[in-house]
Amino acid sequence: MSALMEELLAESKIEQLKEGSVISGTVMEIRPTEVVIDFGGKAEGTVQAHEFVDVGELEIGSDIEVYLERLEDKDGNPVLSFDKAEQKKNWEKIVNTCEEGSVITGRVKTKVKGGLVVNVGVDAFLPSSQVDVQAPKNLDQFVGQTFDFKVIKINRERRNIVVSRRELIEERRHSKKREILSSIKPGDTRRGMVKNITDYGAFIDLDGLDGLLHITDMSWGRVSHPSEMVKTGEEITVSIIDVDYDRDRVSLGLKQLTPNPWDGIERKFPLQSKVRGKVVNLVPYGAFIELEAGVEGLVHVTEMSWTKRITKPGDVLNVGDEVDAVVLGIQQDDQKISLGLRQLDANPWDMAPHNYPSGARVRGKVRNLTSYGAFIELEEGIDGMVHVSDMSWTRKVNHPSEMVNKGDEVDAIVLEVDIENHRISLGMKQLGVDPWEDIDRLYKLGEMVKGEVARIAGYGAFVKLDHDIDGLVHVSQISEERIETVKDVLQEGQEVTARVIKIDREERRIGLSIKAAEYNEDDLAKEVAAYEESGEDLTTSLGDLLDKATSEE
Repeated sequence: MSALMEELLAESKIEQLKEGSVISGTVMEIRPTEVVIDFGGKAEGTVQAHEFVDVGELEIGSDIEVYLERLEDKDGNPVLSFDKAEQKKNWEKIVNTCEEGSVITGRVKTKVKGGLVVNVGVDAFLPSSQVDVQAPKNLDQFVGQTFDFKVIKINRERRNIVVSRRELIEERRHSKKREILSSIKPGDTRRGMVKNITDYGAFIDLDGLDGLLHITDMSWGRVSHPSEMVKTGEEITVSIIDVDYDRDRVSLGLKQLTPNPWDGIERKFPLQSKVRGKVVNLVPYGAFIELEAGVEGLVHVTEMSWTKRITKPGDVLNVGDEVDAVVLGIQQDDQKISLGLRQLDANPWDMAPHNYPSGARVRGKVRNLTSYGAFIELEEGIDGMVHVSDMSWTRKVNHPSEMVNKGDEVDAIVLEVDIENHRISLGMKQLGVDPWEDIDRLYKLGEMVKGEVARIAGYGAFVKLDHDIDGLVHVSQISEERIETVKDVLQEGQEVTARVIKIDREERRIGLSIKAAEYNEDDLAKEVAAYEESGEDLTTSLGDLLDKATSEE
């Protein structure tokens, strides 16, 4: 054939080439980044190597179909695409064979705004929200990987397809979840992966079914946080505790894989036995002691010392201390053990009756005052109490501060020892003789007495007499004249002379009269008789009237 004929045939072939069509070509050269194709044009074209799934499978001289985008670009070179040729050939095939809801395999090509482009024979769009159950932060990790996808939308007019990997995963997980739920039962053991950790437990992926491993089921011992027991991504063996088939929930346990340490607890820790453990927690009411993994006992604050007044367990113990204790009680059903520290030492109260027998004279410091008495420290941790009624034979003591002050060293008599309640009753008045036992000898009706005004009230004055006895001079017994205000006539500390006009042994009261001091016997007898006949209670004790005077003020 002549050269002219060949040239005419070549030009004729070139004229048959149409942009936008799929044409045949021959692989002429395989380069690292591109493949050279002879398609019968004026010049050879190139296809980018990344358009081939595996460029290594191509052979020089083999025929392939390519898409002719342009016969010449601005530089006069043809623009070819293997990928677009495949998509053009596959579109009708895909549309005819796939429908929305069907499953198709594809390879992730590249990341674009809002998601990924997936080659399923044609380019399909995979939204980032449909990549996985939880939208991944990094989409680049999926590029180049092949997955199954669910077709969720086909737009024939715009020639695009939207796919989802997430829906397929969820459907398969749900199917697998139902399969697992139907096959497990309480008491089974399973392998699973720690998926997520919270403050209250960990979620374990049982190959498609999530189960909750609660913190209380991780160990028989104390667990502050689930991260102490498991790590995210770790594979562990768990026990199936409970299965809720209606709500697709599974409760898991770790501690159930080991024996319960509370089984046979009374044999391991008999009552009154001495045990050793570590302080693991301090609370306002006591300290928890770990005796072994999963077994803790409580030392109540009242069981820490026989004598010391412990208000905070932290004053005696620290977390981490190794301590000895005595088993006081066991409640196996509630998994509680009561422990004591003070039982390791002798109880000093056991010797109290010997050290403080009734009638013994003791000395101590006033440690505290209350409204009803004074507490006297006899030795460290052992107090005796003097009740206000045992402070004076003759006075009604309203508050112990009338007789003693905090810090005073005082003497007292032991009245009673109550070992069971750890109480010692003391008396101060018992140090002396009750003057009222001998009142008839000490004071007689009509007798002239001298004393000092101790207190003035609106209705009279209290006079302190010998023998620590108080007498009352009623306002009517101060003067023959009517007295409106006692303070106009008498002052505290003033020495007065008076006569005894009434002695009431039963009520322990003495009535005095200043105006009768100068009476003769006949006048005195009349005054005493009139005083008795009046029927008025004019001999109130000093303590009683002090109460009234205080309230009136």
